[in-house]
Amino acid sequence: MQMRRTLWLPAMLALTSFTAFGCGAGHKVAGAGLSSAELRGASALAAGGPAASGAVYTMTNATAGNAVLAFPRSADGALGAPASYATGGAGTGAGLGNQGGLALGTGNRWLFVVNAGSNDVSVFRVGPSGLTLTDREPSGGTLPISVTADHDVVYVLNAGGAGNIQGFHVSPAGALTAIAGSNRPLSSASAGPAQIGFTPDGDALIVTEKATNTLSLYRVGADGAASGPETHASSGATPFGFGFDQTRTLVVSEAFGGAPGASAVSSYRVAGGDVSLVSGSVHTGQTAACWIAVTANGRYAFTTNAGSANIAGYAVGAGGVLTKLDGVTATGAGPSEMALTNGSRFLYALAGRANEIDAFAVAADGSLARVAVAGVPGGVNGVVAR
Repeated sequence: MQMRRTLWLPAMLALTSFTAFGCGAGHKVAGAGLSSAELRGASALAAGGPAASGAVYTMTNATAGNAVLAFPRSADGALGAPASYATGGAGTGAGLGNQGGLALGTGNRWLFVVNAGSNDVSVFRVGPSGLTLTDREPSGGTLPISVTADHDVVYVLNAGGAGNIQGFHVSPAGALTAIAGSNRPLSSASAGPAQIGFTPDGDALIVTEKATNTLSLYRVGADGAASGPETHASSGATPFGFGFDQTRTLVVSEAFGGAPGASAVSSYRVAGGDVSLVSGSVHTGQTAACWIAVTANGRYAFTTNAGSANIAGYAVGAGGVLTKLDGVTATGAGPSEMALTNGSRFLYALAGRANEIDAFAVAADGSLARVAVAGVPGGVNGVVAR
């Protein structure tokens, strides 16, 4: 592991819809499928229920002004009424074909948010009483769609134009400074990127490219500057979302262009510049697997199948070998991006067809039990939890 020095389109590319890669958000039907028990759970905090023990964040992606919605989270997984925090930037009001539009920094001290409509990124300090906006800086490109952080280094993935990545240092005050030499291209001017993320040790970045069926790796130096990309073929078509366990096992969803019943999940070992396949395209039996969440202990991975409106689970075995759990782990109203809480006791999934966030308790065997639901505006993007 490298030691990092601590430093505290011509025109915009037209938005690529989720549907082009099989990850359609579907129509919006507010409140669909809510039982009275679930509605009670969603309003528990607002009604003076259990004290907040964490939070769940999403963003509105609104063209009139992007904002973070911060939901207080109780010990039983229920979400209270959200507070809204303006990012100072603008969204696009449309799907971004992405995972990771928001990211919590190491130790949950900072929250980073992309503003795809104004080509910049916002930083919030996470405090006991809420969020405080500390900075907003140009993203180093156009159409920023994904952000990732490791200690004092932040990287943004820009999907506009030919696409690129840009690195920043974040100061103790929450100010971003662009890292010299960190602006790097994607593997192709028509890559169709979906997500950027650090490896667990912070010495490399991975970018999934939907259109080229490529996993691009960038090495990150001690000064935070990236080199690359080094390209690796995806096991299956349309690699989209991904997550890591703590031993550098990379788990990637494969939407297969939305072909019915064709979606899959693959795992890889990442060591230095090498990305080696472990389990290739273990099929979900569902349609349009697009988003991934991996538990903190690395034992389970979940993928949302946008076309089948459900969540599938996988056991992650020794060396990163994937085994699909029996059946469909959970159903939902068009589930998309997911987030696990610290310790992975609860999983939160955006459900675009019903304008809600679904909360699931994660059992020791990897099964999910729906415990609560909270309403969100149409068009929200990204979700993180603590």
